[in-house]
Amino acid sequence: MAIFSKEEARKILEKALSFSTADACVVNLGGSQGGNIRYARNSVSTAGYQSNQSLAVTASFGKRSGTATIDELDDASLKKVVQRAEELAKLSPENPEYMEPLGPQQYDESKTFVEATANITPEYRAEVANSSITPAKTKDVTAAGFLDDGQGFSAMMNSNGLFAYNKSTDVSFTVTMRTNDGTGSGWVTRDYNDINKFDSSEASQVAIDKAVMSRQAKAIEPGKYTVILEPSAGLGLLQGLGRSLNARSADEGRSFMSKEGGGTKLGEKIVDERVNLWSDPLNDEVPAATWNGEGQPLKKTTWIENGTVKNLAYGRYWAKEKGVEPVPFPSNFIMGGGDASLDDLIKSTRKGILVTRLWYIRSVDPQTLLYTGLTRDGTFYIENGKIKYPVKNFRFNESPIIMLNNLETLGKQVRVDGSLIPYMKVRDFTFTSLSDAV
Repeated sequence: MAIFSKEEARKILEKALSFSTADACVVNLGGSQGGNIRYARNSVSTAGYQSNQSLAVTASFGKRSGTATIDELDDASLKKVVQRAEELAKLSPENPEYMEPLGPQQYDESKTFVEATANITPEYRAEVANSSITPAKTKDVTAAGFLDDGQGFSAMMNSNGLFAYNKSTDVSFTVTMRTNDGTGSGWVTRDYNDINKFDSSEASQVAIDKAVMSRQAKAIEPGKYTVILEPSAGLGLLQGLGRSLNARSADEGRSFMSKEGGGTKLGEKIVDERVNLWSDPLNDEVPAATWNGEGQPLKKTTWIENGTVKNLAYGRYWAKEKGVEPVPFPSNFIMGGGDASLDDLIKSTRKGILVTRLWYIRSVDPQTLLYTGLTRDGTFYIENGKIKYPVKNFRFNESPIIMLNNLETLGKQVRVDGSLIPYMKVRDFTFTSLSDAV
């Protein structure tokens, strides 16, 4: 069995710690179980179920540390893995940035586990595949998708008295629809903790409609356009901004958050004042664990407020070096949005481009957060408030900072990859060349 209750996990961790002779010892225990189904060319190709568990021990003597892992949890195996971690620690060089394990902490009760998701059956997975394949066939479209669901737990205990436990469920779904003439492509993604929020027929229909609409795309000149970025497209660039919210890289002059001449942009306005970005593990739509890998409690944290940088993430070592309190890295991102639907944004656009998603995103310049990549799976030209025709995909060169300074409208929020991101209408988005890829 890969899923242990809080008390079952506690007993195993206590037993492992009882074998330790190190100055400090941290033991992590985790497990997961779940199933999946994959289909392509309108036919199921694979389906499976897996169950895993593992225990990791990190032993420290002074600033020397060693880690060993095992997936057997009997007493003899626990003793063996602790001894192995201690042997490795004694052979290791000192870590100048070593931090003592934390003492006991208080954690909020997470909202990450939903019983219905944990009880997904093979029959349910088969029906999800059928809900894509059957309507695709009627539209002369070929479906290729993947559903992955599971439940898991994480627990940790250390020699300073800390104990943390979290149990979670998740389901993720992606499907690509291609028209059988090879000229149209549509795509959609969905992810939830709660399977009751997932509608596979609705999701598949979105991808089918995109595929059919995008057939026989026309080439238009690259340049600067007003764009409507669906949340999946917006997240592709916003992730780069999220990664830059790192105090250490900013202090060391290695990121966009570094200030010329020294210091950071903490407290400076960097984007449109309508931009608000925060993290919250207790958000009902995107719940996350309430502690991180070091056992630090995770709380609601504001990163950008009214366009101004309010916080940078400080790891424990860097916080000590700078004489400030640690600020843990976020477990999710939530960007404030508005009331406008996708249809509202399209109707309000005289000329522009609708982008389903961005793909193959690569960094060009970390100092300016400039990225390049391609549009994919449904790119459309808008004129006088209506989608006129599909257009060939573009390569773009753009920075999330420029993008968020060129905001015209923020739309409704949508969950994407564990975060909440709104539809965004942005002016002067830079497309540099065309791509023949569908």
